[in-house]
Amino acid sequence: MLPPALLAHTVAAAFAPTGVLAQGPQALHPRAGQQAMAQAVAQAIDDAATLVVEAGTGVGKTFAYLVPALLSGRKVVVSTATKALQDQLFERDLPQLLQRLGLPLRAARLKGRSSYLCLHRLKNIHQSRSPHDPQVLRQIAQVQQWALATSTGDMAELPGLPEALLPLVTSTRSNCVGRDCAFWADCHVNRARTQALQADVCVVNHHLFFADQQLQDEGVAPLLPQAGVVIVDEAHQLNDTGVQFAGTTLSTRQLLGFARDAMAVTTEHARGLHPWLDALVALEQTVQHWSATAATVPLGVRQSWLSASPQGVDAAQWTAQLHRVGRSLRLVWQALGSVQEAAPALAQLQARAGQLLHTLALFAHPAPVDSVRWLDRQARHLVLTQAPLTVAPLLQAIVQAGSTPQAWVFTSATLGDSDDLQWFTRTCGLPEARTLRVASPFDYATQASLYVPPDAPPVQAQAAHSAFVARLAQVGAQQLGGRTLVLTTTLKALAAIGQQLQQQLGAAGGLFTAIDVLVQGQGSKHALLERFRQGTVQGRGCVLVASATFWEGVDIAGDALQLLIIDKLPFAPPDDPLVQARTHQLEGLGLNAFTDYLLPEAAMALKQGVGRLIRSETDQGMVVVADTRLLEKAYGPRLLAALPPMRLLTSHEAWQERLQQLQALR
Repeated sequence: MLPPALLAHTVAAAFAPTGVLAQGPQALHPRAGQQAMAQAVAQAIDDAATLVVEAGTGVGKTFAYLVPALLSGRKVVVSTATKALQDQLFERDLPQLLQRLGLPLRAARLKGRSSYLCLHRLKNIHQSRSPHDPQVLRQIAQVQQWALATSTGDMAELPGLPEALLPLVTSTRSNCVGRDCAFWADCHVNRARTQALQADVCVVNHHLFFADQQLQDEGVAPLLPQAGVVIVDEAHQLNDTGVQFAGTTLSTRQLLGFARDAMAVTTEHARGLHPWLDALVALEQTVQHWSATAATVPLGVRQSWLSASPQGVDAAQWTAQLHRVGRSLRLVWQALGSVQEAAPALAQLQARAGQLLHTLALFAHPAPVDSVRWLDRQARHLVLTQAPLTVAPLLQAIVQAGSTPQAWVFTSATLGDSDDLQWFTRTCGLPEARTLRVASPFDYATQASLYVPPDAPPVQAQAAHSAFVARLAQVGAQQLGGRTLVLTTTLKALAAIGQQLQQQLGAAGGLFTAIDVLVQGQGSKHALLERFRQGTVQGRGCVLVASATFWEGVDIAGDALQLLIIDKLPFAPPDDPLVQARTHQLEGLGLNAFTDYLLPEAAMALKQGVGRLIRSETDQGMVVVADTRLLEKAYGPRLLAALPPMRLLTSHEAWQERLQQLQALR
């Protein structure tokens, strides 16, 4: 462990023009912003302080936090937003830095339980009452073959497996057999946790970050309290992830999965001791009847739940069917209680049934005043969620859990639309944290333009507005030979714009290159991005229309992307249950929900979306925001101020001129 003064000096030497990072084939070019961030991180480590850093695109924040953390000599835990970013950090960035710095440190990667193969469930996979179809059987055989060779059990080693298969071969907290499992000594989850505890550097994701305290409560050795340095990358997602984690979720998939597992376990350990088939079929049927009461709820929408039942669902039918599910589940729970001593698996199954009963009872009563409740209807399942309004208490408990002094670093490219970064520090309960904003080194004034079409229809005229956006994308893509990304704020706009572009561009010829139009949902995210990054292939350009997760974490450097179109300002849906609850909470505190919550949220989302365009010092492109409110409303200047300093275009002639300039770069 380096003395305080020495760490800052060592970090400065590493980033110096003649330092180790500036040498070799992948030499880093000196960046003032990166060095300033690295020094701030070093100081926070020395002081065991909490630091919040907004580092613009291109700063190189990963090396800026890793170098001082690795050189500090303390145990380091890094949390990322997604498994993909976690893999990138562990497989690319960490090995490169450790080699350059000459540090013989042990690194580990730890994911959640559902990311690892469960040997127990794989062994019992064929004991289901319902036979698997041939395609599933072939996939199971693939997993079984891989299981003989894998050393990690990480399901990411088998890309392309359907999501529906994963719950059959992975475990959850509720269905894990625990120490009674015959595979306990060889458990991939246990091995990964052991490696993480022994490592000098461990990379986790945000879900596991929040789960760490829960593991401590269950008697499992926690990871975070042992760390001297904890770094949270992509920290702008921390509040949403924490709210989901701290909430309570119950899905009909869980209940049906329990019935399926119960059939396998009772067939093996309690055959003939109870009419299991009748009881479990009855449970499945009551669950299906309960699901049917919410058939009118729109798919993929958080349906507000303020009273006895979700909005738009008949309260009497909903309550009656919920109680029937409870009675059926209770009968199974009681029957399992009478045979649980016959085998550990039966005792575990009864405990699981008891937990499901407890959760079901929670949703049978009104939600507490400091929480929000909603219903999601998916294609085949209902998901019930109750969540707190803020992650602040949970995060404060995690930060304060360490028994020794710790440094905490929270960083992202977007953490606020003001210098004090209150958008992040207030929502996450970190009012005393040090803050630092480091601007992007990119020359946005010459690399990028922002066009707001003056003739865009009002966003309230959804059909006309989507048609306008599609036509705009068509014109731009035809001139650029593709190279266009369209980000939408709703799935309805996604479908409308995607369909129109596929009809108009798919068979384009003559003066224009035929263009592949990719639409989110018509392929995996990975496959869509790989095709888009390839640019023109066999004379065909590419357009991608996407929503939701494509607004952030998508890196498309080079000329594969020259035109980014955002259909409208990304204000949160006013009828979203979580938005409504937070709005009421802020108004109760005497604050203005729009200026203190909705507007900053929109600014951060817009900033994330715009950040997809310029990813390197040589990128050139244009952003189009097809929403005249950006220039006409009083709040427009605040949104514009949150964006990089791009040249503003407001006329059709300026739009055409910029397209011609970009076309000339091809």
